[in-house]
Amino acid sequence: MSINLDLPPELEKELCNEASRLNMTLSEYILRVLTVRQVIANPPKTGAELVAYWQSEGVINSRPDITDSQAYARQLRHEAETRERT
Repeated sequence: MSINLDLPPELEKELCNEASRLNMTLSEYILRVLTVRQVIANPPKTGAELVAYWQSEGVINSRPDITDSQAYARQLRHEAETRERT
């Protein structure tokens, strides 16, 4: 579906800037904002709902290169603890 919408110039500029920062088109960004508002209005209430949301957003399994998450977490922790402080 297509919708024509007259935005105030200031709002259009703000939305364009936000979309640009996320490397998205204005249409993609507006669609994302409209989709996310549903989650904000009705946030996940249980762990299962949160996991389902993360799966639907592609967060879970977004790093197929990490085959052992616990080992990866240990590696990150070790790197953080032993890094040079400046």
